[in-house]
Amino acid sequence: MPTRLLRAVGWSSAALLGVLGVAVFLLVLTPAKDAALPMRNKYGLVFDAGSTHTSLYTYRWPADKENGTGIVSQVDVCTVEGPGISSYADDPAGAGASLRPCLDQALKIVPAEQQRETPTYLGATAGMRLLREQNGTKAEQVFAEVAKVIGEYPVDFRGARILTGTEEGSFGWITVNYLLETLVKFSFAEKWEHPEDTEVLGALDLGGASTQITFQPGVPVEDRNTSVFFRLYGTNYSLYSHSYLCYGKTQALKMLLAALHQDSVTAQISHPCYPMGYQENVTVAELYDSPCVRAPSTASPAQVLTVTGTGDPARCITAVQKLFNFSCGAQRPCGFNGVYQPPVRGQFFAFSGFYRAFLLLNLTRGQSLASVNATIRQFCARTWDKVQKLFPTTSRTHLRDACAVNSYILTLLLQGYKFNQKTWLNIHFIRQVADVDVGWTLGYMLNLTNMIPSEPPPGVIVLQRKSWIAVTVLLAIMLILTFCLLTVMCLQRNSSGYERL
Repeated sequence: MPTRLLRAVGWSSAALLGVLGVAVFLLVLTPAKDAALPMRNKYGLVFDAGSTHTSLYTYRWPADKENGTGIVSQVDVCTVEGPGISSYADDPAGAGASLRPCLDQALKIVPAEQQRETPTYLGATAGMRLLREQNGTKAEQVFAEVAKVIGEYPVDFRGARILTGTEEGSFGWITVNYLLETLVKFSFAEKWEHPEDTEVLGALDLGGASTQITFQPGVPVEDRNTSVFFRLYGTNYSLYSHSYLCYGKTQALKMLLAALHQDSVTAQISHPCYPMGYQENVTVAELYDSPCVRAPSTASPAQVLTVTGTGDPARCITAVQKLFNFSCGAQRPCGFNGVYQPPVRGQFFAFSGFYRAFLLLNLTRGQSLASVNATIRQFCARTWDKVQKLFPTTSRTHLRDACAVNSYILTLLLQGYKFNQKTWLNIHFIRQVADVDVGWTLGYMLNLTNMIPSEPPPGVIVLQRKSWIAVTVLLAIMLILTFCLLTVMCLQRNSSGYERL
């Protein structure tokens, strides 16, 4: 009887020891979902070198990726003091020096041990496109100084380049749809999935020197120059995208003033879009300092022009319309200036200059087209004194240009991009989505993460503290059971010897 009991105890101990061994093995190879290590983040820096200013965006995303595209979020944005880098054509070193404070700020966010592997890019848009047209050598000098300064910082600088207008528009489109989760969404099953039956939105961007329209049309794009293809999160997207150089806010206003000057026979210019009572002086050289406007051969650069506001809404709209050529000519739909464009389709987000201009007049809340028209006409008819009293904290330049800019936006959207009274309500004027700025830089970063390899899983299995405690306890129990098993075996051996005696 004692022998049978010892054998039973021995077999039970051996079985339990085996079960515990398997448990430890499985625990090591299969860490609990809740006990997973926090995923290591990566960082990226993108300079948006626009025509009027430069901003530095700091982005962060997990080291692993879903469907080949990183899950990127905005951590910080720093606005560089001073004008855009294209304004430093005669002082290239100043362009580089202007970036230092924002680079210093960004490196306070990126962990020191990750800075040298942080990809850093500078993308320049229409301002530098114009400078390159005007003087390629000066554009190269500006880029050289910018690259020199960024290269002095402990980051993985991957170059400064000028984005094409199509890239600018397309990356803006990616930003809009990424933030709205029409490209990828975190499901209830706790997985990143492509949303089914979700319509992507179009993107409308207005900068200082160009404007972009990008959307997914309901028909095949007929013009290869305006066709864009993306594969994101495992899904293909065929888009229409076009950028109109010189039709950004700043350059459009310059073209408007130049046209009014050329219609005037004297140095006195009546400006119907400036408020009644406003007056300023500008030289011919200042007016015609851009490739977007050509000075008359008879104009002297030193000549001083006097610009007087007349506050005439109807004449303002007429003058703005003359900046465009709305006839299509060919047997196909177009936007303006003969550029092919299929009919607009779906919902659109209008951001950057579109949003900022409409915000001043409180027109970003989805008002009807009739209401927007009435508000702009009412503003344009006000005197300079009245406008200043109504908007005491707004700068003189913004107040002076508000009527012209808003009239220009209406003309661009309605007659240029061919929105109408019905489709107008599909335009949503926004600045941010989920506390992230809407613009091309996030889309640019999302696209570039396809070229940033995901970190391979480590060669050894790493467990969290709770898992180590569990393993330690199990190992202690195994040691105790092993001791008990050995004791039983010894007793069993002694008992067998006693029975033989």
